[in-house]
Amino acid sequence: MQLQQLRYFAAVAETLHFTRAAEQVHVSQPSLSQQIRALEQELGADLFRRARGNIALTDAGEALLPLARRILADTETARREVQEVAQLRRGRVRLGATPSLCTGLLPGVLRAFHDRHPGIELLIEESGSHDLVRALARGALDLALVVLPLPSSSPALTAVELLREDLVVVSSPLSPAPTGPLRIRDLAGEPMVMFRHGYDLRELTVAACRAEGFEPVFTVEGGEMDAVLGFVRAGLGVAVVPAMAAGGAGRDLRATPLAGAGLHRTIGLAHRSDVAPPRAARELRRMLLETRG
Repeated sequence: MQLQQLRYFAAVAETLHFTRAAEQVHVSQPSLSQQIRALEQELGADLFRRARGNIALTDAGEALLPLARRILADTETARREVQEVAQLRRGRVRLGATPSLCTGLLPGVLRAFHDRHPGIELLIEESGSHDLVRALARGALDLALVVLPLPSSSPALTAVELLREDLVVVSSPLSPAPTGPLRIRDLAGEPMVMFRHGYDLRELTVAACRAEGFEPVFTVEGGEMDAVLGFVRAGLGVAVVPAMAAGGAGRDLRATPLAGAGLHRTIGLAHRSDVAPPRAARELRRMLLETRG
């Protein structure tokens, strides 16, 4: 079994198309097919069901895919670790973060890291926590800033608490101003702008509304952070967002705190527990943990 064969297998499994997979890994389609056949012979089982215009994983292929992804991810980690030189003069860090943290916490930390280690390439993945956890688990990220607690389905990840952030209600200055801090029940019947599925803020907000005995009313749903804030500016409704995101949104949005204990989220810095992050990622992790003060 060769790493090249596993790489070809993973490409076909992701695209479910031999020609597109060959283009993705930069080989000819016949060469890719030949290597897949050789892998199947080595393992003694078909990995794909091949029908005209339809490719699907067999049970054997389903069993091999997560193992192949882990092997390839670990191999890439080993390659980068060996290539890194003393004093972190070369390397890269793949960091995932939620949109509000990309605009609030990260710029200053990344500026300091880049000043200290200008040869390290920084690759940032901006998405919701659920998507970032999946990317981290499959080895596509070195570190991720995600909402805690981690999903119970992610036993290969470990995280440490970094910060706790209050959530606020943002609204357009064109709408009537609230007389004071809002309660969740005050949002009953209020038109709301909602994030797409996979955003932890969506699940947290919906759960809080249901705990108060009502279903939230969505005028627009499915956006990322910038889109949600833009829809609120346009007067399409209110939204529950992190205070950090509201603070950087400018004067054309009104941020109103939630009464009492309100809502908050806990941000953790996570990485895979079965593979040590590369050296450059460990240095960035150290600098991020220093922000806890």
